[in-house]
This record gives sequence, C-alpha cells and structure tokens, in this order.
Amino acid sequence: MSTLAPAPRRALVVIDVQNEYVSGNFKIEYPDVQASLVQIGRAMDAARARQIPVVMVQHVLPPDAPIFAKGSFGVQLHPEVAQRHYDKLVTKDLPSTFAGTDFGVWLKEHQIDTLAITGYMTHNCNDSTIRQAMHDGYNVEFLHDAAGSLPYRNRMGSASAEEIHRVECIVLESSFAAVIGTDEWIASLDTGKPAPRDNIYASNQRAIAERG
Repeated sequence: MSTLAPAPRRALVVIDVQNEYVSGNFKIEYPDVQASLVQIGRAMDAARARQIPVVMVQHVLPPDAPIFAKGSFGVQLHPEVAQRHYDKLVTKDLPSTFAGTDFGVWLKEHQIDTLAITGYMTHNCNDSTIRQAMHDGYNVEFLHDAAGSLPYRNRMGSASAEEIHRVECIVLESSFAAVIGTDEWIASLDTGKPAPRDNIYASNQRAIAERG
C-alpha cells in the first residue's frame, strides 16, 4: 500500500524589495522591475490566501552607506510589499537571510521545510539565501520572474543585468533550487507538490549533447 508524501510546509520569503532597487541608487534592470514587483505581489497574495506564512526581509546598512542607509528613503520597503500582509520581518546587513538573524530559528519553530524565494537581487542576496537553505536541508523554489538583477563591471569584465540573471537562474536550477515562474508556483500550491529541481550532472550532460 503506497502512502502519499506529506504536503510541503512552505514559507514565502520576500527579500529586499526596497525603494533602493526601484527608484534609488541601485536600480534593478532585468527583468523589468515594475513587472517583477507585480509578480512578487501576486505571490504574496497567493500565499496569504492559502495561509502560507510570508517572511519579509529588509537590508539595512549604516547611515553613511551609499545604498540601504538606515533612515533613508531607499532603505524603506517598497509600497508594493509594505502594504501587504507579512508574518515576520527579518532585518539583515549581510547577503544571506540566515546570516546574523533569527530566520533559521523561526523556520524550525514553524516546522517549515520548503522556501519559496522572491525579491532582489537574483545573484546576491537571493543566491546566498538559496544556497544556505539548500545546504541546511530545505527544499527551495525560486520564482525567477519575481526577482531581478543589475549590471556589473569590475576588473574581471562586465555583464549586463540580463546576462547575470539568466546565468544565475541556470546555475541555481542545476542543483540549488527549482527555478519556476510565478504562474507555475501558484498552480503548484493547489497540487501540494513542490516543483522538482535538476542536478548538476544532468545539466552538464544535456549541454554536451546539445553541442553534438
């Protein structure tokens, strides 16, 4: 006699959806930030409707920092998320939501086993949180259209926001998270099944086969 696996105990994690990324000194460029804000709001509404707890994360740096300065307009939560319900606020000053916070303790207290990650930036705070969550044994879902990146240039070269976001999503899907769109994620909430993630070997073998 077969038994069904228990439904995931999810939390939706909304990372650093702050004015700095929308109208401040650190603007998200890809996907379009207004579009991703809409998707983040949809994910929050879907979680609320299904009694999935929502964790709001806010990055706060010292008052003299060029971005996310304490007390500034940029550090404030964007109205798209601030006006919506959330169950817990986590304030951090490092990329990972786990680092130096009580986030991990809260997850254990609420018996959460699956994290759905949204917010900014795909390649920094989202990435750090996703990797640590996977290492700590959580199932992770990353909503790629409810996130975003900005461009970089340094001594190693340059990359556009689109390049960074696209490559980061491929890497995360290869092992660390199920990378899915918001529509697919909302649909999965009613099936009770977490989206599957890929693995690094299969991802590599497909790439080799594709190039012949």
